[in-house]
Amino acid sequence: MRVLGIDPGLTRCGVGVVDGAPGRPPALAAAGVIRTPAADDLPARLLAVERGVEEWLDAHAPDAVAVERVFAQHNLSTVMGTAQASAVAMTCAARRGLPVALHTPSEVKAAVTGSGRADKAQIGAMVARILRLSSPPRPADAADAVALCLCHIWRGGAQDRLARARARIPAPAPRKGTAP
Repeated sequence: MRVLGIDPGLTRCGVGVVDGAPGRPPALAAAGVIRTPAADDLPARLLAVERGVEEWLDAHAPDAVAVERVFAQHNLSTVMGTAQASAVAMTCAARRGLPVALHTPSEVKAAVTGSGRADKAQIGAMVARILRLSSPPRPADAADAVALCLCHIWRGGAQDRLARARARIPAPAPRKGTAP
């Protein structure tokens, strides 16, 4: 499975591509960032993120897209920009019919480092170690995107199988005396 990981952001949107499957060593295909100038207006920046994501999708033809789930921070403007970049990335994937998974930052940290409270340096170090790289992908946003890929490869497949299994279970019949 080839996964495109996206660490959403307006100034630097981390992107990474990893090939792998549970039980097999993963391999890094690419890592980088999509940059937008802070001086540009919001619509132009979102368009630049969209173009960048489309270029990564074209260049790497992933089987799935993993996006970091936006969580509430204290800085509302940062959260809004991150959420908007996240929505652009999900839209690009959906337009191509690709499955999209959202993973929380603590879920990604736990999958890669064993601790949901790991810092960026620990994430980068483990990404490099897992992928047998001489150093972590730079900048840190790229390493975070690669960590998203690893999390999805290791956890996403199990989540997908559980969802398919749940879908095959028939709904329980309504009990007597209750409205449907």
